[in-house]
Amino acid sequence: MPRPLRVAIVGAGPAGIYAADALLKSEVAAEPGVSIDLFERMPAPFGLIRYGVAPDHPRIKGIINALHQVLDKPQIRLFGNVDYPTDISLDDLRSFYDAVVFSTGATADRDMSIPGIELDGSYGAADFVSWYDGHPDVPRTWPLEAEKVAVLGVGNVALDVARILAKTGDELLPTEIPPNVHEGLKANKALEVHVFGRRGPAQAKFSPMELRELDHSPNIEVIVDPEDIDYDEGSITTRRGNKQADMVAKTLENWAIRDVGDRPHKLFLHFFESPSEILGEDGKVVGLRTERTALDGTGNVKGTGEFKDWDTTAIYRAVGYLSDKLPKLPWDIDSGTVPDEGGRVIQETGEHLRSTYVTGWIRRGPVGLIGHTKGDANETVANLLDDHANGRLHTPVSPDPEAVEAFFAERDVRFTTWDGWYQLDAAEKALGEPQGRERVKIVEREDMLRASGA
Repeated sequence: MPRPLRVAIVGAGPAGIYAADALLKSEVAAEPGVSIDLFERMPAPFGLIRYGVAPDHPRIKGIINALHQVLDKPQIRLFGNVDYPTDISLDDLRSFYDAVVFSTGATADRDMSIPGIELDGSYGAADFVSWYDGHPDVPRTWPLEAEKVAVLGVGNVALDVARILAKTGDELLPTEIPPNVHEGLKANKALEVHVFGRRGPAQAKFSPMELRELDHSPNIEVIVDPEDIDYDEGSITTRRGNKQADMVAKTLENWAIRDVGDRPHKLFLHFFESPSEILGEDGKVVGLRTERTALDGTGNVKGTGEFKDWDTTAIYRAVGYLSDKLPKLPWDIDSGTVPDEGGRVIQETGEHLRSTYVTGWIRRGPVGLIGHTKGDANETVANLLDDHANGRLHTPVSPDPEAVEAFFAERDVRFTTWDGWYQLDAAEKALGEPQGRERVKIVEREDMLRASGA
């Protein structure tokens, strides 16, 4: 009797779980069956949703409920706290599985090449997000001494960073933030947060709902300069062809014409200001210099030669995430992705790296919303199954599922399981219950392992 198709998925965030779901819904899952192992370097699953989504976004956190249903399936096992390639290599994976899918996402900050970016007080947004989301591998404190702060970028991550900096610690207490984050945000001295975009309102990458949520806080006054509301022919074309861009522009227009209120924290959204230099003194940030830009008719902008200095002593760059290079896989250094065709990993020779696939941000870069990775996973899995049907997958030497656990036992790799996630989940909810909160996130890796029964 033919054995089930054995597939390893490295990365248990949305992209990896969507790939598992696509495999389970395929004809192969019915006969001869499919057996899937998810490997995750964190002790807990869910990747970006747990460690990349702001804690005051329970709507997005709700995606976990759908992912939960997938991981509950008996054909799936979770191996958490397992790092590729330290704990298990590509050669090891090939020995156990017919195919390997990498879905490791993107967690680092993309570089920004302007003078002064290295100064003390200049931060990457991804690092700040990891801190306020309770990532176990980052410091427990964050410097929040600046009264005036700049955020560079006009995407949803920039909005998250600006909103967390502008809200009060007590306002965020009902969320899942751990005690160290609450204490840090309570001491936050920021009274003004300035968000800078080099192009105009029609080119902003905000989601309409995320943008409107800025105005829901009783502590945040959102301010838009009427002079920043400008469109050219390219901008008008964008608005006509993109409903979301039009909704964002309308929201910004409404904010630009209203009177400024008296909420204590001011959040300024600036357009047509291109960051040109971070100003420093004694190795520390003392300001930001921007060049005023103007639309060129196509929706793009050009510099005007008019510069302005802004009095800000902390600067966060939110100009995109970057994936970590994966050992043993080809790499496109410019895009920070693994070269592929339809999810099949492509070597420098142009040939498919047999039985090896990618999906999610490691495949196409950190663009799009979480739901967009579902279509990505479907395409990758379809090509994997096509290779399986046509005999293009290699044959593992140790396909028995128990061989993986024996491998980790022999090397003393301490791993968590899906049952362990239920234990961790219960422990976090128990911490939140006395305070009337849904949960309080456990931060320390050792504490997570202990709660998970690793």
